[in-house]
Amino acid sequence: MSEHQVGRRRFLATAAAGTALTSMAAIPAVAAPAVAAPSPRSSTAKRQTATFRWLGTSGWRIDIGARTVLIDPYVTRFPTGLFTGAFDPATALTVDAATVAAHAGKPETVFVTHTHWDHFNDVPHVATTTGARVFGTLTAYHLGLAAGVPASQLSPVKGGEVLAFGDYSVEVVPALHSRNGSYSMAFPGVRTSPPSPAPATIADLPEGDTLSYQLTVTGGPSVFFMGASDFVERNLRGLNPDVAMLALPSSTATHEYVPRLIEALDRPAVVVPVHWDNFETPLQNPPVVAPADAQRLAAFEAAIRQVAPRTTILRPQYATPYTF
Repeated sequence: MSEHQVGRRRFLATAAAGTALTSMAAIPAVAAPAVAAPSPRSSTAKRQTATFRWLGTSGWRIDIGARTVLIDPYVTRFPTGLFTGAFDPATALTVDAATVAAHAGKPETVFVTHTHWDHFNDVPHVATTTGARVFGTLTAYHLGLAAGVPASQLSPVKGGEVLAFGDYSVEVVPALHSRNGSYSMAFPGVRTSPPSPAPATIADLPEGDTLSYQLTVTGGPSVFFMGASDFVERNLRGLNPDVAMLALPSSTATHEYVPRLIEALDRPAVVVPVHWDNFETPLQNPPVVAPADAQRLAAFEAAIRQVAPRTTILRPQYATPYTF
């Protein structure tokens, strides 16, 4: 099979691995049915071919022609006890270099939503082995320096920036991290300077403030990416993305999470739930989801349908190419 490109109200996911993506063939990719999806808002610009692959958690690989962009690429997925009831904050940080190489490709840019381990752990390795430029908060900048990433590859952003890359642009959106049932979060805090010694455990990687990103392909779709399940409603108004990768809420602490989020984004034509899988299991389809998360995911999708019945919901598979 080959990848297919479709218009504004349709997209097709295929199981094909393109020439530049043959390293991903080891993961079974499940073909998704054709569903309603948006066409590019900018019809006068030269259209670029863009393919989106979910890397688990809130991670994505986006290939725009021959150029690769990564968002929160965490594919090492080591156990911390989080999904077994034996969570260990002293879990050592490790990188599975072979798995990272199989999925990262040769990215030119990496965008980090926040610096918890399940978003940032693999980023310094990606940067130092590929030369990719890393965008993130000042905490991400300092953690990158501590991990040996050259300052010339680190670009701190705060939110509000609109960055031009020719074939695509990225708007940085100030956001919030989700709250647990106690209205708190794991490992809060920021890094105001490079830590020494370098981080060694997951507890050494604080949240470090949170960002979202909207990537717009030149002549193609605009796609909104969340890394955690909270947001500043006012910051989302006017983005109007064609596709929205939305994080599953981890609790009910955020008031009217789904209605406010969907309304603020102006009811995207396609919503892709993310951060619902067990990210301490290998990247193999079908994704593993904990029973409690499966219930939350079903409720999340039902709430989206209630607020935006015309929105198509795509539950993604790992490493499956989606062309919007």
